[in-house]
Amino acid sequence: MIGILEDSDSIREVLRRYLELEGWGVREFPRVKDLEEFLANQKDTPGVDLMIMDVMLPDGDGFLASRHLKVRWPNLPFLFLTARAEESDRITGLEMGAEDYVVKPFSNRELVLRVRGLLRRRGEVKSPVSQGLTTWILGDQRLERDESTLEVRLEGARIGLTAAEWTILGYLCSRSPQVLSRGQILQQCLQSVAEGSERTVDTHVKNLRHKLGNEEWIETVRGFGYRFCGNKD
Repeated sequence: MIGILEDSDSIREVLRRYLELEGWGVREFPRVKDLEEFLANQKDTPGVDLMIMDVMLPDGDGFLASRHLKVRWPNLPFLFLTARAEESDRITGLEMGAEDYVVKPFSNRELVLRVRGLLRRRGEVKSPVSQGLTTWILGDQRLERDESTLEVRLEGARIGLTAAEWTILGYLCSRSPQVLSRGQILQQCLQSVAEGSERTVDTHVKNLRHKLGNEEWIETVRGFGYRFCGNKD
């Protein structure tokens, strides 16, 4: 379970969608008060495996909140996600015990990798979706999707995908052989990165097919949406 202390609804939504796509549960705290009330009701464990914390909050300071967090749960890892980019702020955050300090604007994929790496080093939790390398077969072609490196390889050759293409491919693979509507793909994969219409879904799928080199990997089901046609090896 990943906790997010962030007052921006849009940023929390982005983080939640990306983390949930990786298989993690997410608990959101718009205010410091919300986090403090939640932690006050925890007994033996903090209820989250890691905290992502903003610094500038309407009802408090993330630095101070992290200090209180460390007093009660000294082994709970946390990282700061903030617009405060000065070196002095970074140093303060790390001195507070943060495992990492990420400055806004940030890359969603990079943040996921940082979270995954942090938890892996701690040995506390693994993403239930991220099981490493997944292989799919279509005819005589072999497609590999590597969750640990966020890479896709076709016949061993790496394919460069955008964040949206990576997310769409992962969603289609995870639901195969289910047919997914454009609306479902839009909601699960694109709204979180502010790319907003069903026509945009078609464009991303078209580009994804081109990069995969074979349109048969992703079938268009007329009147419904798309289906991934590879067979899991």
